[in-house]
Amino acid sequence: MASGTLKSVTDLTLLSGANTLAVETAPGIWEIVQAGAAELIAPGRYRLTRLLRGQRGTEAAMGNPTLAGAKVVVLDSGLAPLPIARADLGLPWKWRIGPAARAVTDTSYTALAFTAAGRDLVPFAPVHVAQPWRTARSPSDLTLRWTRRPRALVADAWEQVEVPLTEDFESYDVQIFDGPSVKRTLTVAVPSAVYTTAQQTADWGAPLGPGSTLAIRVYQLSNRLGRGDPAAVILQF
Repeated sequence: MASGTLKSVTDLTLLSGANTLAVETAPGIWEIVQAGAAELIAPGRYRLTRLLRGQRGTEAAMGNPTLAGAKVVVLDSGLAPLPIARADLGLPWKWRIGPAARAVTDTSYTALAFTAAGRDLVPFAPVHVAQPWRTARSPSDLTLRWTRRPRALVADAWEQVEVPLTEDFESYDVQIFDGPSVKRTLTVAVPSAVYTTAQQTADWGAPLGPGSTLAIRVYQLSNRLGRGDPAAVILQF
């Protein structure tokens, strides 16, 4: 660490958000992790264990492995949010960073190009994608189900009967894959979709049966920024 210290925390403190770090697992891709135990092994060097990985919806950014030398940023009160409005998303910005007491043209300032993508606004990947099931009325139709996962912290409350909807409207894209290619996309307004017998026959030549697999991705749609992160699942029949 260039500055500051880390210390071990209890499970309760960890689950309340302590010892949170961002790790750049690939250029521009950041995983958020938390560490329950921090062992000082040399001046400014720590061994972190009891990790919580893929926090705050960053499971898709998990390195396997993350290469040595990756940047790590401690997410604490030392960070301040940049004043970026939603109208500024997607626009290239040139920032100059330096001592506030000096002019921005001073040689002590560093230039940085940055385009805000609004990653903190799109929905997390849905979860609990259920094994498809059939009904007696339509025995060959497949019903796919999942649970939405909003960014709002209130979504973690155990007392709730249903996960709250934090978007202005509810909508999902379900992609059905044939290898690397998208075979079909279903767009629905509820956290379930029916893959009909006719659609299966058109896509595969016959309805899917025992022994088949189905690779899908489920995206919740943001009313502002489009698709959120996908839940990628291979379903087994």
